[in-house]
Amino acid sequence: MTDPSVSALAPPAAPRRATRLETHGEVRIDEWYWLRERDNPEVIAYLDDENAYTEARTAHLAPLRELLFDEIRGHVQEDDDSAPTPDGPWEYFVRTLAGKQYEIHLRRPRGADPAAAGLESTVLDENARAEGTEFFQTGDVEMSPDHRIVAWTEETTGGERYRLRFHDLVAGVDLPDIVPDVYYGVAWANDNRTVFYTRPDEAMRPHQVWRHEIGTPPTDDVCVYDDPDDRYDVNLGRTRSGAWVVISSVARITTEVWVVPTDAPTTDARCIEPRVPGVEYFLDHHRHPETGDRFLVKTNADGAANFKLCAAPTDAPGRAHWVDVVGHDPAARLTQVDAFRDHLLLHGWSNGLEWLRVLTIPDGQVHEIAQPDAVYSTWPASNLEYDASTIRYGYSSLVLPRSTFEYDPATRTSRLVKQQPVPRYDPAQYTTGREWATAPDGTLVPISVVHRHDTPIDGTAPLYHYAYGSYEATVEPVFRVTPLTLLDRGFVFAISHPRGGGEMGRSWYEDGKLERKMNTFTDFNACTAHLQARGYGARASTVARGASAGGLLMGAIVNLAPDLYAGVIPEVPFVDVVTTMLDAGIPLTAGEWDEWGDPRIEAQYRAMIAYSPYDNLRADAAYPRLLVTAGLNDPRVQYWEPAKYVAKLRAISPATDVVLKTEMDAGHSGPSGRYDVWREEAFIQAWMLETVGLV
Repeated sequence: MTDPSVSALAPPAAPRRATRLETHGEVRIDEWYWLRERDNPEVIAYLDDENAYTEARTAHLAPLRELLFDEIRGHVQEDDDSAPTPDGPWEYFVRTLAGKQYEIHLRRPRGADPAAAGLESTVLDENARAEGTEFFQTGDVEMSPDHRIVAWTEETTGGERYRLRFHDLVAGVDLPDIVPDVYYGVAWANDNRTVFYTRPDEAMRPHQVWRHEIGTPPTDDVCVYDDPDDRYDVNLGRTRSGAWVVISSVARITTEVWVVPTDAPTTDARCIEPRVPGVEYFLDHHRHPETGDRFLVKTNADGAANFKLCAAPTDAPGRAHWVDVVGHDPAARLTQVDAFRDHLLLHGWSNGLEWLRVLTIPDGQVHEIAQPDAVYSTWPASNLEYDASTIRYGYSSLVLPRSTFEYDPATRTSRLVKQQPVPRYDPAQYTTGREWATAPDGTLVPISVVHRHDTPIDGTAPLYHYAYGSYEATVEPVFRVTPLTLLDRGFVFAISHPRGGGEMGRSWYEDGKLERKMNTFTDFNACTAHLQARGYGARASTVARGASAGGLLMGAIVNLAPDLYAGVIPEVPFVDVVTTMLDAGIPLTAGEWDEWGDPRIEAQYRAMIAYSPYDNLRADAAYPRLLVTAGLNDPRVQYWEPAKYVAKLRAISPATDVVLKTEMDAGHSGPSGRYDVWREEAFIQAWMLETVGLV
């Protein structure tokens, strides 16, 4: 419901300038292709005009936005410390302070009384680093093995091209070493002066690993690995045992791993097993007196679609020597393996829920860590020490705040270390559960639901429906502070888990990608219809939301069934699928072909063009209200995709109420400071409340 006083405002109209695009004999005329001209002042002026229009259209909501911001802030304990994580002589933790946008990384002597004065020391104060910037974020924060030097990466645009810095905690000084243009992934060698890092190419693909020696100029750094195949991203890490630096070249369905010993960092990288199309494997290291020195390999080789765990000797690690440690289970997707001296921590999914299992060494027995709720999320927490006899894990549900537990495999008991404090919140006032919707092909799709006990489930409540549904990623049913403001106003909050995600095993992902991508969209609409039929919300008060690939989901579902929704929020949406996937010069495109398809192949082009939101906007559809967001510096979904989408939608459906909000100083994740994030959320929630008539 739009305020009549602002409904007459005229939206911006981006000029039409036809660009002819021909693929497989099919011609598409793109009249807003020119919006990709980032350096064209007319483009920036258009984005500014859209922002001004959005602000004018929503100005009457300013008091409500301020109220929502205060409520969100009121549910956050602004002065708070994370659970301390022991590592050698220290324990490390993160602190937030009232009024401060960013985290402060600290440490204190292991076992010290937290109340004792003078024992804490600052490792990295992000607030100090962010002074004078509109945007700030860190990528990696890694301590040297001797705990003297902290290495971190930082950037100030949202473009995710970082610089690597160092601080000597003993001397209390920043080191002069500044390594520019690095990506995610930092790993120390055991000499405490050699650091490995990754570097992106012009298309934002991390393609190289470099070696830097503290005290030498970055121009002397050595490239130790370079993957020329633009389908592969290069990842970097250090095993918990501290023995190896692991370099992984990862495509969507294929991997190849190389290792460098941390005791000999100038040694040439060694390949574990050459890449074979369709074979994925991921590496950790384990050393124990009774099992020997071995690599642990999580792999889908030999038909293990849901992955299995193998081991191989470090001196002969190739596939011919892989021996099963945990066999393949067609009903359980193995997603992560963390190695400790006397046990392995296994994480996975079965039937839409996560589990944690412990394999004890050397007997090889496996048991599951029991969890108390029917719908929940659990995950490995921060575990820095290889020789630890206990395991830290996280636990949460849609009503239980995030908690860190310490688990003792010997006694099979858990101890609460830290629970997220939430002021003015009583979990007993809320209820959560699981629904199952039936997709058009008969597949049952899980939905996680939360609402207040006193919210009527009779079709009168407003419904907030969220999903992602791509890359085998999962949207865990964990507690979030921000939905409380809506739940307390009578909303039902639902997270659906459509195909394309990883909640139901590898086949769940494969059935929602490439030529089967349409399943993701029809699954989500089936979930919406199911929730409405079950009384969780009415069509006139249902708002759907998703970001990035979830923004693509939003664009597709509203084309397929616009009448199911009162409002839709595509955040930084990947909506111009075909044109982007045809342009390998755009950041990250080539590596995405295994996810979406390569439109140079006609059959894959036909599958993509059938759902691409930009190409399927309908002049005959009565679209709901739309709030679309973008980030000018976004390297993942270029700003012009949402901008073109809004311009075209306005042109072909003038009656549609659509606004575009572009962050001019940020990237894919929007604002960086926590207060700015809460204000952005308050903006979106105020729009949602107006959409369902609750202003």
